[in-house]
Amino acid sequence: MAIINNFNAIRPKNDLAEKVAALPFDVYTREEAREAAKGNPYSFLHVDKAEIDLPDDVPAGDARIYKNARLKLDAMINDNVFARDKNPCLYVYRLSAFGRTQTGIVCLADVSEYENGSIKRHELTRSEKEKDRTDHINACGAHTGPIFMTIRSDKQLKKIISKWTASHEPDCSFTAEDGVGHSVWVIDDTFKIAEIVLIFEKSVRALYIADGHHRTASACNAARIRREADAGSGVKGAYEKFLAVVFPHDELAIMDYNRLVKDLNGLSDDVFFAEIGRSFSIEKVNSPVRPEKKFEYGMYMRGSWYKLNYIADKPAGTVESLDVSVLQDKLLAPVLGIADPRTDNRIDFAGGVRGCGYLQERVDCGDMAVAFTMYPTSMDELLAVSDGGHIMPPKSTWFEPKLRSGLFIHKFE
Repeated sequence: MAIINNFNAIRPKNDLAEKVAALPFDVYTREEAREAAKGNPYSFLHVDKAEIDLPDDVPAGDARIYKNARLKLDAMINDNVFARDKNPCLYVYRLSAFGRTQTGIVCLADVSEYENGSIKRHELTRSEKEKDRTDHINACGAHTGPIFMTIRSDKQLKKIISKWTASHEPDCSFTAEDGVGHSVWVIDDTFKIAEIVLIFEKSVRALYIADGHHRTASACNAARIRREADAGSGVKGAYEKFLAVVFPHDELAIMDYNRLVKDLNGLSDDVFFAEIGRSFSIEKVNSPVRPEKKFEYGMYMRGSWYKLNYIADKPAGTVESLDVSVLQDKLLAPVLGIADPRTDNRIDFAGGVRGCGYLQERVDCGDMAVAFTMYPTSMDELLAVSDGGHIMPPKSTWFEPKLRSGLFIHKFE
């Protein structure tokens, strides 16, 4: 059983939606976000990454950042950039890119479902990143960035959404500067809303976090803080629910999440290759390697590309058999000394959307010594890990296209 809730979303006016909508705050550095929002006072980055409007000497986590986020959000609402829907609705959000579409339901998920484990996850979170979004949520009194969730595909639910989108014009539709199409439909029919909610209750086994583990944990942290403050009052606040977009698993695609390492752990090139050869075959090739099957990897160093294939005994465990786990357990840890990729500053990660050229540049300029390209984790692997209550290595999945922030806001105060 999965619980979803309709709500009165705060949404940008249709003619401003394209200017408001912004990529998630965490895909940018401060300077990148400042450049992305340059000349656009409507960009939601002024709320979601409010430090872009403050001096550079204001450090990350400073209370002034969150105060500024609240001021910007309130100003945009007061200036009628946003308006709140009069009645509680569900929403359809469709993204079109790379020759395919994915269509999800925008709703509120329950904090209690996350706390009791009904909402399934596959990543660990870091406390400093949790604190940042917890402080942002509490300062704004709102959830400003939706959690990217998935469910095992349900034919009845797909049929309902397909009929609704075919029979109604989108309430909002635009193509962003990166070529990704975004379309929104408002489901305001109370009977249709009840039908969709019932399907989730009766037919959907669980909600799975695809992308947004830190934002989910932060929404729950914010609820816990407010719950404790309200103790004894008998009040159960709207903060007990958080913003989500739920897509069927068979419409999603995971891209590779590649690795770069700063040095060879003190090894000479000959020793490094000898150590790799204990578990992998090594073939020098003339072009960048984008792996085409499990247990195949690309490696770039000293201006050359190599194709690696794992040749040792294949691991049997759900997590151990992931390509990211094999590279970590058989090469990054034992050969390069990356024991904990969550905390080791010698390793960096790059989503496959950046391409092999980005990896080459990082190595060629001397910033990194070696780069590895990965075969993407599959949706079936993600669901299996989550169902088993397991945790993937960090940076195992990169989803494209990204949801845009600012199209839906859940304000709870």
